Amino acid sequence: MGVPRFDLSPAELAEYLPEVSEPADFDAFWQSTIAEARAAGGEVVVTAAESPFHTVDVFDVTFPGFAGDPVKAWLIVPRGIEGPLPAVVEYIGYGGGRGVIGEKLGWASAGYAHFVMDTRGQGSAWGTGGATADPHGSGAAFPGYMTRGIDDPESYYYRRVYTDAVRAIDAVRTLPGIDPARVSVAGASQGGGIAIAAAGLSDGLVAALPEVPFLCHFERAIGFTDRDPYNEVVRYLSVHRGAEQRVFETLSYFDGANLAKRATAATLFSVALMDFTCPPSTVYAAFNHYQGADKQIEVYPYNDHEGGQAVQFLRQAAFLAARV
Repeated sequence: MGVPRFDLSPAELAEYLPEVSEPADFDAFWQSTIAEARAAGGEVVVTAAESPFHTVDVFDVTFPGFAGDPVKAWLIVPRGIEGPLPAVVEYIGYGGGRGVIGEKLGWASAGYAHFVMDTRGQGSAWGTGGATADPHGSGAAFPGYMTRGIDDPESYYYRRVYTDAVRAIDAVRTLPGIDPARVSVAGASQGGGIAIAAAGLSDGLVAALPEVPFLCHFERAIGFTDRDPYNEVVRYLSVHRGAEQRVFETLSYFDGANLAKRATAATLFSVALMDFTCPPSTVYAAFNHYQGADKQIEVYPYNDHEGGQAVQFLRQAAFLAARV
C-alpha cells in the first residue's frame, strides 16, 4: 500500500476541474451508436433460475446489446413484494463477470429489482465467471481489454460495452414488475466507469452510484499510475511508438469526465485517497465535471482501490432510499 497524498491534496482534489480533450463529434458519435444498437432489435428473454433462496427470486436474462449481440444478466427481485419495483442496474469490475446466482443479494434484500449485467468478453480473471462473448475482433492489442480496437473509436472495445450498458437500462424498463421511471445504475472500478457512461448516455435515471471509478481522465491516469489496467496502454504505446495522438483521440470518446458532463441524475461517487489503481484526481475529474446538481462524494482517506466496500453500500442504500 502506498502513502496518503500521493496525488493532489484533498483541498486541490475538491477543486480539480481539468480541461479534458473532447472530440467535436462526441455527441453525434454516441447518438448514432446507440440508435444503431436499438435499431438492431432483438428480444429480452427472461427465464426463472433455480436457487436455494427463500427471500428472493432469480432470473437468467439475455438482452440485445451492441449490434443486437446477446448479453447475459441476472435479475434478482425480492419475493412477495408487490411491484412496480425500483431497479438498480449494476456493472462489474475489470475482468469479472456476472458470476453465479446468490453472490449479490444486497439490493434485492433492500427492496429493489437488481439487474447484474455481464461484461462481454470478460469474466475469466476473478470471481465465478461470465457468460457473454464479444464476437467482434480487434487489431493489434496488448493483453487485456484496454487496447482492443484502440486504433479507432468505431472499433474500440468500450464502445460495445458502454452500448451494452445503455441497452441494459432499456431492457430493464421493459420488464414486468419494474417501474421504468425509477431505474438507477451502480458499479465499482470498471463498473463505476461504465455507470458514469450509462448515466451520460441514458435519460431519466434516478441515480448513478459509481464507486472508485475507472475509465476517467485518461490523459492523467495513463502514465501517472503504474498499475493495470491503465498500464496496459502504457505498454502498448511503448511498442507502438508515435501512436499516442491517435490512442488518446480514441480514448477521448470514452472518458468518464466527458460522459459525466452529460449526466444529470443524482449521484453518489466514492473515492479512495490511497488508490493507486484509479488515482483520486481521475475520480474527481469525473465528479467535478458531473452535471447533476444533486451530487455527493464519499472520501476514504486511508483506503486503496477497495474503497468503502460494505460501508459504501450502506451509504448508497441510504442515498437511494431518499430518492426513489
